[in-house]
Amino acid sequence: MTEGVGKARILIVDDMPQNIRLLHDTLRDDYRTFFATNGEEALRTAAEVSPDLVLLDIMMPEMDGYEVFRRMKEDPLLKDIPVIFLTAMEQEEHETTGLQMGAVDYLTKPFNPSLITLRVKNQIELKVQRDMLAELANLDGLTGVKNRRAFDEYLRREWLRAVRYRHPVSLLMIDIDNFKCFNDHYGHVAGDDCLKTVAITMVKTIERPSDLLARYGGEEFACLLPETASDGALRVAHRMRENIVSLNIPHAYSDVSDVVTVSIGVATAFPCREMPPELLIKTADDQLYDAKRTGRNRVLGTEVGLPQ
Repeated sequence: MTEGVGKARILIVDDMPQNIRLLHDTLRDDYRTFFATNGEEALRTAAEVSPDLVLLDIMMPEMDGYEVFRRMKEDPLLKDIPVIFLTAMEQEEHETTGLQMGAVDYLTKPFNPSLITLRVKNQIELKVQRDMLAELANLDGLTGVKNRRAFDEYLRREWLRAVRYRHPVSLLMIDIDNFKCFNDHYGHVAGDDCLKTVAITMVKTIERPSDLLARYGGEEFACLLPETASDGALRVAHRMRENIVSLNIPHAYSDVSDVVTVSIGVATAFPCREMPPELLIKTADDQLYDAKRTGRNRVLGTEVGLPQ
């Protein structure tokens, strides 16, 4: 595979090493390339690296490209990855079959490097456009962080990933203390500014690209921390609470402090197939409720389930 942070990722699947080498040499300057020589390896690699495009040979032993593609479409983590079929067959019906299944294009062997470059470039550009539109649809209009829709989708995907790889998942539910009083006395413009400032501070607190902060509703936020055990999640929560207090946003009408504070409920789960992701949300919500009930401006956390 090639190096290059920020480059689109392409998975090349072919049982002939010389074909992989040709495709790799053609694409390596512009993309990060990964490869697999059989169907099982292709599915495993796709799940691990989440490629932006798959170049998939049709004729392979044991599991052909059609079966690999069918299994990708059945996998919630892989179903949206675009696929270009690779084939040495010139019959029109084989090309039609691939496109009817949902492939975005096909390339015929022997490969034409110029044609490969053009068609891959077209598909990557289309994916970038789709991703940009999806990103806009997933942003909260006021704070600029992810919205509830984006959170729900991300939780679903990361839950499935955690079940597959037996990783813990942690969730922080964050609520601004006495925010209604803040809005009532300082006005909605100041309330909106407070929400934006708190959201930006929380985004700066989380450090990994895989961590997601979303506006869950009103003055409540959710922060999903994949592959994070309870001790790590609690550290993030305490740092988040402290950073918001240090903003020193005046709140003369709070019953807990003279500045804006937050209460945070933390839940860590070790997902299994029988456990719904909603249980993680409910547990974090319950911890948040207890944090507010017992005085606000604090962090409470617990675990759900046992390590696999």
